[in-house]
Amino acid sequence: MTQAGVPAGDFVAIDFETADHGRDSACAVALVRVEGGRIAARAFRLIRPPRRVFRFTHIHGIRWEDVRREPTFGEVWPDLEPMLAGASFLAAHNAPFDRGVLSECCRSHGLAPPPLPFVCTVQLARRVWRLRPANLPAVCRHLDIPLRHHDAASDAEACARIVLCARAAQG
Repeated sequence: MTQAGVPAGDFVAIDFETADHGRDSACAVALVRVEGGRIAARAFRLIRPPRRVFRFTHIHGIRWEDVRREPTFGEVWPDLEPMLAGASFLAAHNAPFDRGVLSECCRSHGLAPPPLPFVCTVQLARRVWRLRPANLPAVCRHLDIPLRHHDAASDAEACARIVLCARAAQG
């Protein structure tokens, strides 16, 4: 951590969309890897959650019909986890949510959650720019970052860009 609280090192931004209130109900995940201050890799996967009931389609647009033939989290995560190699931390907007989804999905599939710390870009935006509200659309508007909110790939990329902007702001 630097003095302003903006973390140093390579990192991975992560975003989940969930089907229902269960933290094990990931239906989409996106990762954006940042190396040397630049986006180096992106990954996005739809995931078949453990239940067919979708409570949040009105938020993210994903339906059971879109994921019923997709792999489960347990089948997807081993292919995505190598993106975390050498990363100093994971970044997420509202990190407690994404950390909880990742932990519960790993637990329910008998996988070890990655031992990386999480950096919350909500807290980062409040600390660096004193933004309130600090929801993802508000922060992206402030920083002129393009966003298709609740699209996991767009949200993860926006999160990565927020960390990069915070680093630049600290000088």
